Amino acid sequence: MGAQSELKQRAAEEAVAHVRSGMVLGLGTGSTAALAVEAIGRKLAAGELASIVGIPTSTRTRDQARALGIPLTTLEEHPVVDVTIDGADEVDPRGNLVKGGGGALLWEKIVAAATTLYIIVVDESKLVDRLGAGFAVPVEVMPFGWGTHLEPMRSLGGQPVLRRDDAGEPYLTDGGHYIIDVSFPGGLEDPQSVDRALRDRPGIVETGLFLGMKPRVIVGRVPQG
Repeated sequence: MGAQSELKQRAAEEAVAHVRSGMVLGLGTGSTAALAVEAIGRKLAAGELASIVGIPTSTRTRDQARALGIPLTTLEEHPVVDVTIDGADEVDPRGNLVKGGGGALLWEKIVAAATTLYIIVVDESKLVDRLGAGFAVPVEVMPFGWGTHLEPMRSLGGQPVLRRDDAGEPYLTDGGHYIIDVSFPGGLEDPQSVDRALRDRPGIVETGLFLGMKPRVIVGRVPQG
C-alpha cells in the first residue's frame, strides 16, 4: 500500500469508529469512501456492528455494499441519516467542499443534507486555502440545452469543459445528467455567489460546491516524529 493510500485507510477507519449498531448510514462514493464502506463491511461480518442499514450515493457504492453484505435502504424509508462518510476533492479552512470528481455529486448532496453527522475523510493533499484552486468545480446539468450554460460560466470567470467517458461520449451520471467541469484559475473568491448564480439557471441541476454543511473533517496525516 502506498503512503497516500495508507493515510486514506487510516482516516477512513477513524471515521468508521463513529458508527454504532442500529444506525442509518450514508455511504459515500470515491476511493476514500470505498475504504470506509469496506471497513463497515468488515465490522458487520465480524459481529462488531449489527442492525445497520446503508443509503448508497451511487450505483458503484450500491454494488460494493451489496457485495460486502451491507443491508441497504432508501431515503424514503429512512429520511434521517445518522452518519454519512464521504470523501472530497477539496476542503477549505471553513469546511466548505468541492465534490463530484467521481460523478455522484447530486446524490451525495441529497444524502448529506439529510444527515445528522456528516464526516468527510481526506488526505492532506485535499486541503486548500481557496476552493477551485486546484480542482475544477463539477456542475450537473440536464442534457437538453447543456451548451447554453457555457458562456454564462465563462462570464463567472470559469473555463467549462463537458466531461466525457472513455468512449468520448458525454459522461452520464446515475441520474442521467451531464457534468460540466468548470475550472476557475486562482480559485473562487466568492464561492457562494458563484454557486447561487449557477443554480439559478434553468437546466442546472446541482453544483459540486458543498457550502455551509459543517462536516467533521478527518484528515489522514503523516505521523510526526
